[in-house]
Amino acid sequence: MRAIVAPASGIEERRMFGTRAFLLDGRILAGARPGGVLLIKVAAEDEAVLLLREGAERAVMGPRTMSARWIDVAPSAIADDDGLLFWIDAARAGAD
Repeated sequence: MRAIVAPASGIEERRMFGTRAFLLDGRILAGARPGGVLLIKVAAEDEAVLLLREGAERAVMGPRTMSARWIDVAPSAIADDDGLLFWIDAARAGAD
């Protein structure tokens, strides 16, 4: 993931909440979570359709389900560059 997002201007990498987070203009674009799960925040209008994709589910942190727009993406859905790029693009579209 670092190779894909790092070249973009405004991207900062930081450790946050047990996640290796990649921030765009100070806001989380994506996070590499334990077990290879990708955490992203998506646009409100895209959320319902994206949650229908294989490997996507509402993000959970500890015992709590995160608020709307936060999605966990399973490692199987980002196993190749095309899959990872799809989800990073979805996160970019949802960047506030």
